[in-house]
Amino acid sequence: MLIKQISVFVENVPGQLSEVSKILGDNSIDMSALSLADTTEFGILRLIVNDPEKACDVLRAQNYIVKQNYVVAAVVDDRPGGLTGVLDILAAANVAVEYMYAFVGSRDGHAVVVIRPDNAEAALKALDENHISTLDPKDIYRL
Repeated sequence: MLIKQISVFVENVPGQLSEVSKILGDNSIDMSALSLADTTEFGILRLIVNDPEKACDVLRAQNYIVKQNYVVAAVVDDRPGGLTGVLDILAAANVAVEYMYAFVGSRDGHAVVVIRPDNAEAALKALDENHISTLDPKDIYRL
């Protein structure tokens, strides 16, 4: 299943991450996973939250630039080389990985990675055909 992820552009100054976290917390929005990529002047905070639409609304109301896109949360064997199998499946399906990050927690000897593929539908199809589990939004958003 496809998971909605939000990306928040934050200025690279002290307190900005805290402010985003506070805004989300004050609005009962729970973060399940996050990644931060930075440059000298700004960062891109990627979040999986329990209510992506509300998160976008409240952050935009505070003048943050927020975008939504779809990612895949794949369950991989938690062992050396476990991720390689998933990446090989995507490569064989001609799906490029734009970025990825780990999901908090594990599932019965498996890790969960959030993958932003260049073609989310093709990625899901390839993973499914190769019996790689992906998480449902309700599992991620913890609704």
